[in-house]
Amino acid sequence: MASRRKGRILAFQALYCWDSNHVPTGELMNFSWLESEKRASLDETIAVFSQVLIAGTIENIKAVDAMIKKHLQNWDISRLNRVDLAVLRMSTYTLMFQSDISPSIVIDEAIGISKEFGTDESFRFVNGVLDSIRKTIQNECPSPS
Repeated sequence: MASRRKGRILAFQALYCWDSNHVPTGELMNFSWLESEKRASLDETIAVFSQVLIAGTIENIKAVDAMIKKHLQNWDISRLNRVDLAVLRMSTYTLMFQSDISPSIVIDEAIGISKEFGTDESFRFVNGVLDSIRKTIQNECPSPS
């Protein structure tokens, strides 16, 4: 769904701002960091979806970061570039706490955002980490047969 994609991009951008520039959560949630014409034309459905991702990720940041750290091989979370970290945080939050969203959709969207905003290798890295997280979550909470 195109509006969810836009919502994920907004949430990713907000989390990037939060981490890089220490933008307060209130400013993130009202999108004051967006250009005024983009903010004025922002669809309410997209805004609400983004706000859920932003707030949920920040509220659960310790658990989200712990899960990411557990799945980084030979990397320290502090060494990750900020784009990859923002995508991983948002997507890990979704995998952990929004079980109504298919993991394949979460990972596909993360790959797309990584290709658009990250380095040439970002999407491969993000895919590997998120796939490992997905497997761990599925093993911890297998779906009923």
